[in-house]
Amino acid sequence: MKIIVLDRDGVINEDSNLYIKTADEWIPIPGSLEAIANLHIAGFLVVIASNQSGLGRQLFDEYALANIHYKLCSMVEDAGGLVDGIFYCPHQPEDNCLCRKPATGLLEQIEQEYACSLHGCYLVGDSYKDIQAAQSFGLNPILVRTGNGTRTEQELVSKGSATIPVFDDLASAVNELILPANA
Repeated sequence: MKIIVLDRDGVINEDSNLYIKTADEWIPIPGSLEAIANLHIAGFLVVIASNQSGLGRQLFDEYALANIHYKLCSMVEDAGGLVDGIFYCPHQPEDNCLCRKPATGLLEQIEQEYACSLHGCYLVGDSYKDIQAAQSFGLNPILVRTGNGTRTEQELVSKGSATIPVFDDLASAVNELILPANA
């Protein structure tokens, strides 16, 4: 089973320091929906793993989050793809939970749900937390420059972790690295 794990905010959709609180605020990054469709067509199970501390901060509720995810999934389906699963952490950083990235609880949930191993699969993110979670769980991290990615790229260089593949966006990562390697 070919599985890819995607962060949501800053990878699939535009990010906001004010949080994405409604479906109207959820705006896809150009090319991201088509990239997910291409992954699906190529036989990948596409799973999203996202920190959503806005829930814990009571900036939005589960209903609003469900509407956001419905919009995301509908738009991916309209592009010819499928999101197979969405896993999220509702906690705030100070909650010290096991599911908030860089912790690996969401990745463990994905393995449990799909009875699989994520070892060697890809995780695409825009933050250092995404990279840390991928590395500590045996996934191949990919950084995109959208969202917080440009800042994260500078952080990786300063920490001597410049060997992680970096792409301008999800579409270029899918087209240049993931699909050719699995063709």
